[in-house]
Amino acid sequence: MGADKSEEEESVASGQIPEIADDAVFLSSETVDTPVIQGYDFNNGVDFNAMMDQMMYTGFQATNLGLAFKQIDAMLDWSLNDEPVADDEDEEFRSEEARLDVRTKVWLSYTSNIISSGCRELIRYIAEHHMAQVFITTAGGIEEDFIKCLADFHLGDFALDGKTLRRRGLNRTGNLIVPNDNYCKFEEWIEPIIDKMHDEQEQDGVIWTPSTMIHRFGKEINDPRSVYYWCYKNNIPVFCPAITDGSIGDMIYFHSYKRPGFIIDIAADIRKVNDESVKARHTGVIVIGGGVVKHHAMNANLMRNGADHVVYINTAQEFDGCDSGARPDEAVSWGKIRIDAKPVKVYTEATLVLPLIIGKCFAPRVASGEWERTRGDGTRIVYNKSYTPSEHDKERRKLMAVN
Repeated sequence: MGADKSEEEESVASGQIPEIADDAVFLSSETVDTPVIQGYDFNNGVDFNAMMDQMMYTGFQATNLGLAFKQIDAMLDWSLNDEPVADDEDEEFRSEEARLDVRTKVWLSYTSNIISSGCRELIRYIAEHHMAQVFITTAGGIEEDFIKCLADFHLGDFALDGKTLRRRGLNRTGNLIVPNDNYCKFEEWIEPIIDKMHDEQEQDGVIWTPSTMIHRFGKEINDPRSVYYWCYKNNIPVFCPAITDGSIGDMIYFHSYKRPGFIIDIAADIRKVNDESVKARHTGVIVIGGGVVKHHAMNANLMRNGADHVVYINTAQEFDGCDSGARPDEAVSWGKIRIDAKPVKVYTEATLVLPLIIGKCFAPRVASGEWERTRGDGTRIVYNKSYTPSEHDKERRKLMAVN
């Protein structure tokens, strides 16, 4: 009498799939009620808005970009009229018309490489049309805007040899080439301005801050190609806590040997940037890149218990604990983003997506006349409005999870 056949041998003999394999491979699924993944069909023509709308349903970082579009649209569309009128609301803000004039204060933070690149013109567009109310950047993000008014940057290659470039007086930023002569022209332009500012400090008691310096530089450049010319024209504050960390710092260093005593008050600017947050009724923050520009914007928004809308765009990762790579949820834990916000991080190199963001969210509002019609010269728009006592209590209860 032969040995008993194993279950496997019996399955083979019977032509049946082993039960364990059948159960593993053909596990039944629950119903999924989320949107279906589907890309744009170019048989429908080349339609930019339809293409951008389909990003949401493409998957991966395209979906995050689609979510970023929604966040930015929410920033630009929000008005106090979207919220119920509190019982203790001031009479001034009870009418629909008045509440439509209370809008999101948009913060735009970006690193210097954005200005180095062709994205500078996109930032200038936002400043020109006053579509953000607070700007934060680094020293390079200031000086390179002015340098581009004086001389050109050129396309190079990431692999160009550093020693060869140095001997030729050519500086490399990624795959961009910045001739060193550009900085010589910048020195010739800025040196007499710093001298005049120093005169005003000594003669008139003016104490300069990074933001008032940038305002002055924007006035002096008097060139509509400049981001900070438009910030000057539209009275948009530009904060740069690291203003000495670049060529401007070099010029101040050289100036200190020729004429010691020039003062820059950073304490006044930390008061000013935090007050921009504290006084705002509703805030939206767009951060392009990381480092000081990211933290400065988010820390200021801590002062109002967090931003209402947030979009991060960078390639940094969080595994080393750096602020640049921190996901939005980390900022929620610090109170820098509101607990009921829907922040988005797009993991991408910004020059790829910033033109799409401007084309999808900002430019159509200007092209249609909607922005000028609803915002005009900005004089009737209200960005600063306090919560009423009952609204403040509601926010406190939300934070503390009190019913």
